[in-house]
Amino acid sequence: MILAAVLSVLIGVSLGLLGGGGSILTVPILVYALGVDPKTAIATSLLVVGTTSLVAAIQHARRGNVRYRTGLIFGVAGMAGAFGGGILAGFISGTVLLLLFAAIMVATAVAMLRGRRSVEGQEPQGELPVGRIVVDGLVVGAVTGLVGAGGGFLVVPALALLGGLSMPVAIGTSLLVIALKSFAGFAGHVSHVEIDWALTGVVTGAAVAGSFAGARMVSLISPDKLRRGFAWFVLTMAAYILSNNLGDTVRGALGLDAVPQWALSLAAAGAVALVGVGVSLVQKARAAHPPGPVSAASAGE
Repeated sequence: MILAAVLSVLIGVSLGLLGGGGSILTVPILVYALGVDPKTAIATSLLVVGTTSLVAAIQHARRGNVRYRTGLIFGVAGMAGAFGGGILAGFISGTVLLLLFAAIMVATAVAMLRGRRSVEGQEPQGELPVGRIVVDGLVVGAVTGLVGAGGGFLVVPALALLGGLSMPVAIGTSLLVIALKSFAGFAGHVSHVEIDWALTGVVTGAAVAGSFAGARMVSLISPDKLRRGFAWFVLTMAAYILSNNLGDTVRGALGLDAVPQWALSLAAAGAVALVGVGVSLVQKARAAHPPGPVSAASAGE
């Protein structure tokens, strides 16, 4: 239980600092550090992240960083998608769910390495159109319910780029959305998964404590450096999960029976690393040659 509490603090710190990433830490911690069954780990992560996000959202709401209309509509749509995803997960093996989870981790890490256009300091340009909120909420919610991930790092860019919200408001609103659809996803899972409530209580309590610590650390750590470092950590975990779940069935389907496990592990790690390096190089090239505004001369005037 002590190990569970110590590791779970990282979950809350991630949510407090980044407004997301809780499940990306929770599932590997439960599966690989605490030996929890993959399906149980995914269901437990939804409850842990939902509770922690709700506590963090309350903190943001006190600072005026929550858009309730957008958050509630997105959240309700996400709850429907998450519930359906949680039900669907009952028909998919734990190994396949972990492979899907690893794919979500890679996509998340790429999004983090690419970064987001800053809208800091801008006034919100209005709420998202209701139709777009519903569609995005259903898709993001289904991913969350199915594999226990894909919350904040999908919701925050949508709110910031499509809704024109400042990053603090996007993060605060995202936490409200994550809480709603995580609880819905958990409801979908709990019908076919047995939960260790004692372990869940310890992990949740430690994660909530970590969220307070993470919020206090925001002013001490560069958000860009933190995002990039966390992205590489996520890529590392994705490579580990992929290499450990390319079992006999997957290897046979790919015609790789004669390839030793260590070679598959090395190939998975190398492929994931190449993705990260490629995205980083593209971002450095763009930073070195940023597109400038079109001048009158260049416009032919």
